[in-house]
Amino acid sequence: MLCPPREEFQIGWICALPIEAAAAKEMLDESFGFLDEQDTTDPNIYTLGRIGKHYIVIAGLPAGQYGNTAATIVANNMIRACGGVLQYDMGKVEVDGKFARTGSLNSPPRSLLAAVTAMRAAELTDDPHYPEYLRRAILRTRRTQKAFARPDQQSDRLFQIKHDHPIAADNCDGCLREWEENRNEREDNEPQPHYGIIASGNSVIKHGWTREQLRTQTGALCFEMEAAGLMLDFPCIVIRGICDYSDSHKNKQWQGYAALAAASYTKELLGYVPKGQVSQESLATDVCRK
Repeated sequence: MLCPPREEFQIGWICALPIEAAAAKEMLDESFGFLDEQDTTDPNIYTLGRIGKHYIVIAGLPAGQYGNTAATIVANNMIRACGGVLQYDMGKVEVDGKFARTGSLNSPPRSLLAAVTAMRAAELTDDPHYPEYLRRAILRTRRTQKAFARPDQQSDRLFQIKHDHPIAADNCDGCLREWEENRNEREDNEPQPHYGIIASGNSVIKHGWTREQLRTQTGALCFEMEAAGLMLDFPCIVIRGICDYSDSHKNKQWQGYAALAAASYTKELLGYVPKGQVSQESLATDVCRK
């Protein structure tokens, strides 16, 4: 099939890391390749495709650039090319030692919130599709198995916050099992969606005590570095794959699987989004940016 006109592409999918962009591409029902003509000042590389009834533009952050500002630049360039988050500031600490909350950001658009509600309602009585999307993508090739396969359960280790990772150690092989939190065994290995607050800032959280302070004060379910820059200006929803516990034991072992789990959920969610509503919200954003 020939690539549709640019104005048909109404949904942008912004990925912070190459592994996340690769996971997003695995979810496409149809790929139209890269955007071959764009502004010479635009450093982004766009992949065009289709998921169900929606035409999608996938873009990643430029190599080595992370955080809120980088994500905003990517989104602005995406609009030029194709026509529930809480922000924290690690540099600001109150007198009592609490972190400063720099503001609540715009809520996701109604069409996406309605889609989430519809999907959650459907899951009460019917099996979701995203676990199957996940499995198929993993098994597609030897390369996808290497990039996205679920790690061994024994590598999923949550340590008590009083036990920091040894400074000189490259991995957690020397971290004792008695340092870990006692947790109930899971009934299955299917990915589990969580709904709630995401804390977004320009600093990576790599300390268990800091994580717990922020979690207690804000109710945040996870921490990331790009969403706050987007939600001030763009109608979007943030879907993150959780791959570590934001502590000093942080590693990338679960990153590929988490990225693919988030992408699989996103694909199913788009099936609940009416195409007409997306067009209206996208147009409103374009008008506001002119």
